[in-house]
Amino acid sequence: METVTVRPASRLWLHLLLFALTVVTTYFSAMGQLSAGEGDLGWWNSGSLAFSLALMAILGSHEMGHYVLARIHKVDTSLPYFIPMPIVGAGTLGAVIRIRGRIPHRNALVDIGAAGPLAGLAVALPLLFWGLGHSQVVDSPSLASTSFPGEGSLWVLLQKLFAWAMETLTHAAPAAELEPVKQAHIIFGDSLLMQGLTWLAVGPLPEGKDVLVHPVVIAGWFGLLVTLLNLMPIGQLDGGHLTFALFGPRAQWVGKAFALVLLFVVVFISAFWAVWLLVASKLVGFGHPEVVEPQAPLSRGRKWICALCFVALIGCAMPVPLRQVFS
Repeated sequence: METVTVRPASRLWLHLLLFALTVVTTYFSAMGQLSAGEGDLGWWNSGSLAFSLALMAILGSHEMGHYVLARIHKVDTSLPYFIPMPIVGAGTLGAVIRIRGRIPHRNALVDIGAAGPLAGLAVALPLLFWGLGHSQVVDSPSLASTSFPGEGSLWVLLQKLFAWAMETLTHAAPAAELEPVKQAHIIFGDSLLMQGLTWLAVGPLPEGKDVLVHPVVIAGWFGLLVTLLNLMPIGQLDGGHLTFALFGPRAQWVGKAFALVLLFVVVFISAFWAVWLLVASKLVGFGHPEVVEPQAPLSRGRKWICALCFVALIGCAMPVPLRQVFS
């Protein structure tokens, strides 16, 4: 077996700096979202802090899951690099680790690939349950029903763009009329896990009621979204590692088939996924490097771990992660 040298942690200051900056950006990102509904909150808000700490705990546990299992298998890897993103979205693009050595065998590939999503879920699910238990049941606004193709799908967006272009070219656009100001609502997509946890923590919701969620729930929701993105069976994503461990070089066909499913979702359900489809297919790609010992068999326990991760992928799936409606 090839000996892999694990280098000591270097540039610790950079990892700590990025961690601290991401705490700040996630805090102020949550502050901006909360102040939009509650007015000026000043510089301090406990809800924003709860969101930031919960999200950092989920992202940190995910990456440290990879890191710890990589070190156990003596694979040279870096500490997590957190990626701050001021103001936009959740205030972060997540975190990554850099694996500098080769994976020794398929069992190690499963351990390292699965440890991140499973560790992240192990933190996200209790936080979601706690946050839902501290949320409020309120009257639900009247929302437009979902349709097919979806309102946010590429198909519908292109139809609207074509209609606007034809009206502009023919000068047939109707005169602008003043419309009553409507309140915008951001609707977070429900996954099977979110629905199950809501039922356990809050109980069945009466007709016309919804949950005004605690900021920790929003952080947990982003944790489920990160898990979903990483478990996609494409290239060198976490799910791609598991697929390669199961199927070897044939895993690239699984990734391409999944990309076609994602393309269908973009065109007919939600264009939200267009960016991730491009990232997965063009930047990540469908290939995967071979392990050092490809002949070593995959143990039955690792196959069960792959099955568990597949269940987690289904549980986190949300075809329409975000939509905006007006009432």
